[in-house]
Amino acid sequence: MNARNMTAIYEMLPYNRMDGHAALAQISHMNRLAISGGRATIGYHCVILPVSYGYHVVVSLAADDTYTVQRVYLRGGKASVKGEWTGIYADRLSDVAYTASLS
Repeated sequence: MNARNMTAIYEMLPYNRMDGHAALAQISHMNRLAISGGRATIGYHCVILPVSYGYHVVVSLAADDTYTVQRVYLRGGKASVKGEWTGIYADRLSDVAYTASLS
């Protein structure tokens, strides 16, 4: 993922630092393989799982310690949200991230 696409994703997220490794651990290994083939980019504000054809699943932490999962389409340095799930607790994060990759 190039810097222009990362900047487009970061501009649409609220500023909440999160431990990306902890969020990635909540997504089961088999779901991570099904979503992105095991690829993940861990940033200060989010975890990005590339799906295919410009689509990405972005997991970010909300202010109330729940997760927000977004299906984002990236093209030409512009990010557009195609689906969003809010208020996701850690025990449901794996299933919601998988659902976001299919939508």
